[in-house]
Amino acid sequence: MAVFVATYSYTSDSERRSAVRPAHREWLRAQPSVLVSGPTDADGAVLVFEAASAAEVEQLLDHDPFVLDGEIVAERRVVGWSVVTGRLVDAFPSA
Repeated sequence: MAVFVATYSYTSDSERRSAVRPAHREWLRAQPSVLVSGPTDADGAVLVFEAASAAEVEQLLDHDPFVLDGEIVAERRVVGWSVVTGRLVDAFPSA
């Protein structure tokens, strides 16, 4: 398995996002492939997954309540990530 980073950029509708956030976080907690996730200070989020491919992560994210809503995520991107150094390197699967 490899590591993938997904990024979300949110729309400006923070009220709608707040209403859907509990379902979004519950959904994330139920996904065994999620390594870590959380919001950024730039009106978006970073989600890190262990998966076989970026396509697998994309398909999974299609079921995220934030994505299903259709009015919360303005942009989504998924890229592979090679974790090679740092204090937490051992917490991530090796390539």
